[in-house]
Amino acid sequence: MATAISILPAQQLATLNDAYRKAVARKRLKATVATAVFCAALFIAALGAEVNLHTFFTYFGNFLSYFDRILTLDSGARVWTDPLEWFWGLKKWLRLLGETLLISYVGTLTGAVFAFMLNFFAAQNTSPGPWVRFIIRRLLEFARTVPGIVFALIFVIAFGLGPMAGVLAIAIHTTGALGKLFAEIVENADMKPVEGIRSTGASWLSCMRFAILPQVSAGYASYALLRFEINVREASVMGFVGAGGIGQELVVAIRKFYYSDVSAILVTIIVTVFIIDISTGWLRGRLFGKETRR
Repeated sequence: MATAISILPAQQLATLNDAYRKAVARKRLKATVATAVFCAALFIAALGAEVNLHTFFTYFGNFLSYFDRILTLDSGARVWTDPLEWFWGLKKWLRLLGETLLISYVGTLTGAVFAFMLNFFAAQNTSPGPWVRFIIRRLLEFARTVPGIVFALIFVIAFGLGPMAGVLAIAIHTTGALGKLFAEIVENADMKPVEGIRSTGASWLSCMRFAILPQVSAGYASYALLRFEINVREASVMGFVGAGGIGQELVVAIRKFYYSDVSAILVTIIVTVFIIDISTGWLRGRLFGKETRR
């Protein structure tokens, strides 16, 4: 079947081509201006942050040489040539790493419980009133805005060295972070079940229990598992200020220039985080009813 192609008059085609070229030119001009503004903002920010490329390239060799030192044993051999010498303190490091995992677990669980209790008051569609929502949101913002290591330092001063300071710091920071995420999940929930249950004269608590919670429980668990993975890394750093765990041993090795010990401890932490990442990823996939491939 033959298809007829209509050809517009030359004057009309010229008008359309001119409009097209002008639209393309405007788009290119906007892209050029946006790129120029971005580069200018980046340059000004670099000046404000005292980013000096000359200093960076001058001392970049020190950065590389440090990695060379942490991969070298005291005998001068590479660390992988003598694993027994490299991981001489593995038993002690694993014990401290277990302490780090316990700090993360208890802190994450405590923070998740408080976040669960507060998020319904912070969500716009479930909060009992605007003033309640405003106060709870500000509390959650404060809890997640202050860095966890600052909380850890405060609690170390208050309660002394040890895991308790790390648990409290992670619990507060987790409450703020998960509280926001949980509230956002609730705000995306379908409110029709709530209207149906409310029409029977049910209380606010019953509406949350039977209408909202079944919709969001899987998302709660997924974010809590993800937060646990993040908190394992945070707990490792909190040891720098005396909040317990493997971080205390790592900072001692760094300060005393035990280079091979630094690399061995870092490898231990990295492998642990890999295992947790794979495990929690698989578990999150199961919670959503599908396998997670990695």
